[in-house]
Amino acid sequence: MLPATHVPSPTADLEALLQQRFGQRVLALNDSAQAIREIGNGPAIVLLHGIGSGAGSWLEVALQLGQQGHVVAWDAPGYGESSPLPSQVPTAEDYALRLSQTLDSLGIANCVLVGHSLGAITAAAFTRLYPERVRRLVLISPARGYGDPARAAQGEAVRAHRLSTLEQSGIARMAAQRSSAMLSPRASAKALEWVRWNMARLNPQGYRQAIELLCGDDLLRHAPLQVPCDVHCGEADGITPAEACLTLAKALGATFSLIPDAGHASPIEQPHPVAGRLAFALKESLTGSTQ
Repeated sequence: MLPATHVPSPTADLEALLQQRFGQRVLALNDSAQAIREIGNGPAIVLLHGIGSGAGSWLEVALQLGQQGHVVAWDAPGYGESSPLPSQVPTAEDYALRLSQTLDSLGIANCVLVGHSLGAITAAAFTRLYPERVRRLVLISPARGYGDPARAAQGEAVRAHRLSTLEQSGIARMAAQRSSAMLSPRASAKALEWVRWNMARLNPQGYRQAIELLCGDDLLRHAPLQVPCDVHCGEADGITPAEACLTLAKALGATFSLIPDAGHASPIEQPHPVAGRLAFALKESLTGSTQ
């Protein structure tokens, strides 16, 4: 009988980089814990992930941006080792308050704030509440949410579907089933596995709270913005399509661009172009440029 051979994980090298270069620490904030990953020094750029992801999804973007500034990515409340929010139906303001406490703990007075997908709603809410703390806002494939009364029926359907999928499939199976939808048809197998790896680490309680944010809020509720804003979208994004992102950009008075060869999870699928656009936003924020 031949001995069993060990097959390395397809994401083993990324997991090693995550531990070695973009390490986690857990901050104590009043009565809660907040997990972050960080790299680099200098002006701060803060990265907020989407509903089906985590801080690790920013790894390859952060490794490049760490040469220009202090890069911080959080695991949203209820994700990873971050404490969930007290309310089972939290608002964007609840997430924004936790972010403010996180930046206070890190000694960050202001930053370039980046929100991907659902993270865009928290980023917009934070910018509305604390405009002096945001030098520039960048939204990548922003989710608008379903909080507008005109979208209420759609929001109820989305809530029911996501909660049902969670209960019937569980996190691991959900990650296996949904990963390909996050990427373009040309995505590499490695990118697909990294999306799945991050999604498989969701915590049910935090995910349920995030579903309530998605279905209960509307990004445009936090407009108009008082800071410069850029919106980017993967050209093959099937979750927040380019047309929808362009509509949001126009409503926010933001610049807009497409990211070639990318689906919804562009920070994983195309980390180099994404990092380049964020580096540009950081540079613009430091020169005082406006739109």
